[in-house]
Amino acid sequence: QLDHGLDAIKWATDYFIKCHIKPFEFYGQVGDFSIDHTFWGRPEEMNMTRPAYKIDVDHPGSDLAGEASAALSAASLLFRDSNRTYSDELSKHALQLYEFATTHRGLYHDAIPGAKTYYESTGYGDELTWAAVWLYKATKDTKYIEQAESFYTKFRIKDRPNEFFYNKKVAGIQLLLAEQTLRSEYVSTIKSFCDYTIKEQVRTPLGLVFIDKSGTLSHAANVAFICLQAAVALNISETSYVKFAKEQIDYILGSKGRSFVVGFGPTYPKQPHHSASSCPDLPEPCGWKQYNMHAPNPQILYGALVSGPDQNDHYEDVREEFLYNEVTLDYNAGFQSAVAGLIYCEKKSDRWKSID
Repeated sequence: QLDHGLDAIKWATDYFIKCHIKPFEFYGQVGDFSIDHTFWGRPEEMNMTRPAYKIDVDHPGSDLAGEASAALSAASLLFRDSNRTYSDELSKHALQLYEFATTHRGLYHDAIPGAKTYYESTGYGDELTWAAVWLYKATKDTKYIEQAESFYTKFRIKDRPNEFFYNKKVAGIQLLLAEQTLRSEYVSTIKSFCDYTIKEQVRTPLGLVFIDKSGTLSHAANVAFICLQAAVALNISETSYVKFAKEQIDYILGSKGRSFVVGFGPTYPKQPHHSASSCPDLPEPCGWKQYNMHAPNPQILYGALVSGPDQNDHYEDVREEFLYNEVTLDYNAGFQSAVAGLIYCEKKSDRWKSID
């Protein structure tokens, strides 16, 4: 499966490279929210105008450029052994995007119409720090770890967060700094985060960590992954952190009565809020009629993680209820990472195999 995984990642990184048309220009959005949300159907049949929006020197987006830089740095590490030429190309774009992010400061949602309404950024300090740490990990150039630590202080990244997702990367930064430097101040911050999450974070009656009503399961999976990585890479509270991660992933996969992963288990979500999978086979038409049909999606969106239950473990498998049934790329990210981490633990360490 390694080649399939590399191909999937390269599909995305190729796209990022195409979006990066000049050192200080990066396309960050295709489509207009107000227009796109009037459409329900197959993506191949979206024939309306879909404008493209970019960040540049006059309309900067340090958060977007920094995040793209970090992604390309991480990918450059992945491809280093199998495709050195491509790895070097990824590094080149990562360095240029980092320079763009640090030199021309601004929030991307001020440059891209509609972004503030749907995906508001609360700041770019974490993205600058995140990008710097990933560049250090990819290049081992000490100036990047020095810049990361400077940003860490300037933007007060040391404060303990209660979540980890695309708009708040603090826990991930603390983990990476701990891994790369092994300094006690960073190790203690990530330990504080995981200890708080496990012992004090609000939970549903059935044990799911409840951080936000939107993307409930993704938030739980994200923190599970962070703490799992802390256990594996830093040997922090290994047994309790691995056990916590397993409990959260087991909940998602159905240990409490239903699976929240489409296509997995006997009681998985049948009506994910996903237009293409709600469409019948061609040549049948697809539109808002399918959105309003209370019937299983004809196309099974295998592997998609839905938003999930409320704080009382209540869940409704209804397409219109996006707070329960929305699916997104970022919802799956931490979940898949945590599953991979648990498999790694099971194969690499006898002491973790017995954790129930």
